[in-house]
Amino acid sequence: MAVATGARARKSTKPKREGVFSRLKGDFANPERRTAYYMVAPVLLLVLLIGLWPVAYAIYLSFLKILPETAPSFVGLQNYIDMFSDPTFRGAVLNTGIFTVLSVALEFVFGIGIALALNRGFAGQGSVRAVALVPWAFPTVVSAVMWRLMYQQQGGIMAYIAVKLNLIAGPILASEQATLFAAVIVDVWKTTPFVALLLLAGLQVIPADTYEAARVDGANAWQQFTRITLPLLKPAIAVALLFRTLDAWRVYDLFWAMSDRTLESLSTYVFKGVRISQVDFSVGDAAAVFIFLTSLVLAFIFLKGLGTESSGGG
Repeated sequence: MAVATGARARKSTKPKREGVFSRLKGDFANPERRTAYYMVAPVLLLVLLIGLWPVAYAIYLSFLKILPETAPSFVGLQNYIDMFSDPTFRGAVLNTGIFTVLSVALEFVFGIGIALALNRGFAGQGSVRAVALVPWAFPTVVSAVMWRLMYQQQGGIMAYIAVKLNLIAGPILASEQATLFAAVIVDVWKTTPFVALLLLAGLQVIPADTYEAARVDGANAWQQFTRITLPLLKPAIAVALLFRTLDAWRVYDLFWAMSDRTLESLSTYVFKGVRISQVDFSVGDAAAVFIFLTSLVLAFIFLKGLGTESSGGG
């Protein structure tokens, strides 16, 4: 009985989360905060008009059938049904998914390794950091064309290595699967420095005395990494993975520069629908909305899974 009473007491003393409307009501009761809301409101309204209105209009268009020289007609979800029924779209989703998972995973692994190495004090540290960022400075199309030359069967160093290691029998760029993995390598080479830079910024704000205390307690290097570095680096990891995942999910120029407009992604599928033929504008617009909604879902997953807010608890 006493245990149950104590449990109820602990439950009753747990602070309740304040709702959004309750918080706003309390803020508007404060004259200073109310004035701040009034001053921010015009800018917030402008941002909503610039950012929200095009998105809302695109969603509205995705429910219409728009053909040349005919009036738009409401078709409901038919555009989305046609989109998912299109094998080209399904292939674009698969290509984009494989590219996103592989490139982001490899960039994180290599990026955290580079960040840990750059975070250690050594002679010429500033010069090494500047050199490490060189691949990221290249425009994507320039990087794709440069690597495409290395993938060429005639004289390409990457094609020569692939043949010597028996990784592929024919030309790399003649196979859609091989071209996709070749694009992953290019993206990892180009964007790993960006991930490393974000993670390095997170490493540099971790107090050094935290590691010193861990060493005094007998923690080895692996324990320090898993119990100190990774937990304290979680905000930087969340930012790096979120930025790179959303960027990879909308890949466009790398695919077409690598494959001479043959390798499909979600963004290239949208481009073909809304810019080239104009006949598939409705389906292309539905695909654009699909990219937007899936990007929101990915962002929500990362923010919830790698969020920095404490979960509370005693």
